Amino acid sequence: MDVDALPEPAVRALNAEDRARVVDLLLTCCAAPAWAAAVADRRPYASAEHLLSTARAELEALPEDEVDRALAAHPRLGEVPPGSAGALARAEQAGVAGSDPQARALLARAVERYEQRFGHRFLVHATGRGAAELVGVAKLRTTNAPAFERQVVRRELGEVTLQRLRGLLRVG
Repeated sequence: MDVDALPEPAVRALNAEDRARVVDLLLTCCAAPAWAAAVADRRPYASAEHLLSTARAELEALPEDEVDRALAAHPRLGEVPPGSAGALARAEQAGVAGSDPQARALLARAVERYEQRFGHRFLVHATGRGAAELVGVAKLRTTNAPAFERQVVRRELGEVTLQRLRGLLRVG
């Protein structure tokens, strides 16, 4: 997605907002308190590109326990909570929800195997992807060495977080 398409007035509004409110907004993008605080504290941002590059750098610097907090806050793929708490996940997982029941059942089993192997949520940038595709992704990632998979998880967390941050700037 082209960062130049992000509305600069939204960045200015985020710069002017109360710190506590900014942290709360950022936590909807990534539930790692250290990340949200760091991004809020690095204001003001000169542009959307500056904000997104800072957000990315802060994600890359997150300690493992903060990554674990962020992962734990994501709903399990295919199990989206009702109401406003699950609104972002519902939109991101629309392709899964629209898949046939057999594919969703296969996905649930693949996700369970992944989580048993690695001990944390299976996180994937699911936007625009159906259950059948994600079954293959989960199966493949289950074969990864734990250290390599941790790198993959961080990359996926970054993609999801930055997508949510872009969305926040469009509506907020």
